[in-house]
Amino acid sequence: MMQLDFDLSSLQEARDLLRKAKQAQAFFAEASQEEVDRVVAAMAEAGQANAEWLARMAVDETKIGVFEDKVFKNLFASRDVHSYIKGVKTVGIIAEDPEARVYQIAAPMGVVLGITPTTNPTSTVIYKCLISIKARNGIVIAPHPSAARCSYAAAEVLHEAAKRAGAPDGIIGCMTKPTMAATNELMRHDHTAIILATGGSAMVKAAYSAGKPAYGVGPGNVPVYIERSADIPQAVSDIMTSKTFDNGTICASEQSIIVDRVISDQVKAEMVKQGACFLNREETDLVSKALITRGGGVNPGLVGRSPAYIAEKCGISIPAGTRLIVAPLQGVGPEHPLSREKLSPVIGYYEEEDWHTACLRCIELLNLGGLGHSLVIHSQNEEVIMEFAEKKPVFRILVNTPSAHGAIGATTGLVPALTLGCGTWGNNSTSDNVSPLHLINRKRLAYNLKSSKPAPVNIPVKTSTGAEELTNEVIATVVRQVLAKMA
Repeated sequence: MMQLDFDLSSLQEARDLLRKAKQAQAFFAEASQEEVDRVVAAMAEAGQANAEWLARMAVDETKIGVFEDKVFKNLFASRDVHSYIKGVKTVGIIAEDPEARVYQIAAPMGVVLGITPTTNPTSTVIYKCLISIKARNGIVIAPHPSAARCSYAAAEVLHEAAKRAGAPDGIIGCMTKPTMAATNELMRHDHTAIILATGGSAMVKAAYSAGKPAYGVGPGNVPVYIERSADIPQAVSDIMTSKTFDNGTICASEQSIIVDRVISDQVKAEMVKQGACFLNREETDLVSKALITRGGGVNPGLVGRSPAYIAEKCGISIPAGTRLIVAPLQGVGPEHPLSREKLSPVIGYYEEEDWHTACLRCIELLNLGGLGHSLVIHSQNEEVIMEFAEKKPVFRILVNTPSAHGAIGATTGLVPALTLGCGTWGNNSTSDNVSPLHLINRKRLAYNLKSSKPAPVNIPVKTSTGAEELTNEVIATVVRQVLAKMA
C-alpha cells in the first residue's frame, strides 16, 4: 500500500509540475531578449556560486565520481555554457536573407522534459535549465532516482535565481519522487513539447518512442588512437587526464587505446610513469566479470568508482596511487567484455601494426556501441588525421586533446554542451552539441519575388487559312516557350 501511495503521489507531482511549467512558459514566451538574457545570466551566476556544495551533495548522494571534478563540471555547465549562449539571439528575427527576402523568427517550443543521469546530475540540470530558459521554454527535470536530492537542489537554485530576475514561478520544476511511471507520464503528457534525455540506452530509446520530438544521447564507446608521430608524453597525459576525470563518468571519455606497435613499449612505460597499472590476463578476466554485466552493461556498483575500490571488488591487487587500470585486449565483442563502454577509470589497450589496421580496430569498437559519438587521435601527421576524420563513423573527431574535455567544448572550439548528439549513426535526431538553438521553432517570413501568373505563349498561325495545324513540331515549340518563360 505504501508503494502504491508513493507511485500515485509521484504521478500527481509530475502532472502538477507540468501544469505550472506550462502556465509559466506561456507568460515567459512574451519576454524580450533583454529580459531573457537577464534571467539566464542570474541563473548562471547562481550555478557558479553554488558549484561546490552542489558537487559535494552529488558525490555524497550517488557515491560516484570525484568532488573536485564535479565542481569543474558545475562551473563548466554554468560559466562556460553561459559564456557561449549569452550572445545567441533567441527572440525575434534570428536569421535573414535580404536577397531572397526570407527571415527566420524564433518561437519557443513550450515545456522541455529534461531527463538527467546519476553520473553527472547537478551539472546536467544546470546545463539543461540554462539552454531551455534561453530559448524561452519552461523545463521539468526528471532526475535519476539515485540522484534525486542533489538534482532537485540544483534545479531549485536556478529556479530561485530565475524568479529573482523576473521569470515566473514554476518555469523550472524538478521531481522529488522520481519513478518510472512518473517519467513515462512526463514523456507522454500533452504539456510536454520536447524531451532532452541523458541516461542509459533504455531510457534514451524510451524517450524516442514516446511520440514526442526528442534529443537523446547514444553510448560513447570512444576509441583513442596514438599514432607513431604523436608526442607520447603529452598524448598519455591527455588520456590520463580525461579518463580519470570524475572517475570516467563522462560518456565522451576514452574507452580503448589503440597504439602503433612500434611505439607501444614507449607508451606503456609513459603510462606506468603517469600512474597506470597494466593487468595480466587473469586479472583482466576478473575485472571483466565484475565490471561488465552479462547483458553488456556496466555494473552500477562500480560506475564512477576509484581504481582502488574497483580492484578490491574485483579481487585484484594494484599499486597504491594507481590512477588508471589498463586491460590489454586482443579482440572486440562479447568475448572481450572490456572492449565496451566502461564508465570508470578502466581502459582497454590494443597494439596495431599501422594506421590502416588501427583504423579498422577503431571502427570495430565504434560498431560495438559508439557509432556517431566521438573518436580521438594523437598524431602530428595531417594526412593520417584527415583519413580518420573522413572515414570514421563519428561526428566528433578530436585531435591532440583530452576526449572528455574536448568533446564537450572545454578544450576545443566545439559548442559547450553536456548533451552530445550521435546523429542517425547513433539513432539520434542530431549530430550536434545541443544548444538553445535546438530548442526553438523557426518561423519563416517570406516575401513575393516572382509573378504567379503564367507568361503569354505565342502560338504560330497561318495568315491565309487561320490557325496552323497542331503538328508535333508546333506542340514542341509551344512547350519550349513555356519552359523558357518559367526558367
